[in-house]
Amino acid sequence: MSIERLQQQIRAKKNPTMVSLDPVASRLPAHLLEEATGKHGETLSALAHAYETFSCGILDALRDLVPAVKVQAGCFQALGCDGAAALETVLARARELGYYVLLDTAASPTPITGEALAQACFGGIAVGAQRFTPLACDGMSLQPYQGSDSVKPLLPYLREDKSLFLVARSANKSARELQDLLSGDRVVHQVVIDLAMRWCGERYGKSGYAGIGVVLSGTQPDFLKRFRKKYDRLFFLVPGYGSWGAYGKDVQHAFDLAGHGAVVCAGRTLLYAYEKSGGDGRDYQETARKAAEKMRDNILQYIEVL
Repeated sequence: MSIERLQQQIRAKKNPTMVSLDPVASRLPAHLLEEATGKHGETLSALAHAYETFSCGILDALRDLVPAVKVQAGCFQALGCDGAAALETVLARARELGYYVLLDTAASPTPITGEALAQACFGGIAVGAQRFTPLACDGMSLQPYQGSDSVKPLLPYLREDKSLFLVARSANKSARELQDLLSGDRVVHQVVIDLAMRWCGERYGKSGYAGIGVVLSGTQPDFLKRFRKKYDRLFFLVPGYGSWGAYGKDVQHAFDLAGHGAVVCAGRTLLYAYEKSGGDGRDYQETARKAAEKMRDNILQYIEVL
């Protein structure tokens, strides 16, 4: 399963981090927007091309440093058909460069939409005798709040080197309004974690981790500490580094004693590091790499990846 490959790549690079590609028009380097509008006019197509160029530039800059990438589908899909095409290109480029590639759908699918997502990302959409996988990736994150109907269509692919991450506790401040509510004798985010254990069945990789992982915020170190001890066979995807206020001293609790079992995700902290350099953004790749190195080194002050 692909979580196994993710753990292997983390060990090979000695770097338990993931870059999140969620481009925002207002924060792109000005020269990329100017180049795109010069070719395509002031159109959504131009913005989609700028997103693609920027994202691929980040991927190229971090290819030998960061083992994994999360691509935020909604940022691209908001731009219509050109954005969807850019999303396909970015996913393909990430896979070509050897990243573990996670598609962040932000979806809570029904059985019908879940099957459609499974085919688009994992299994291939049949058109006559041909099959197409436009959103090919190693794993997918989703919101499980429609219950087992959300994940059942995707479970068969866990046997085919694919993985799922269920959002249990996100990093945004208002997450507590829903995710920390009591549900019987548990809070909602623990219910999600328990369901992940139930839905994964006996699907474990050689390193012992389930084919379904969970998203747990790095801004809640007490949660990480408690759940790492209780759920030692679940892989954690930990958002919230940098911009949301979590750092190595917080996220260290997501890992086991061997420095395994988690990957820490950052987006704005890496993508827009150029804003702190005082330049015009033409150095965005260089500054992203320096920020990624700083993130890695900060985390490795607290853990060792064996």
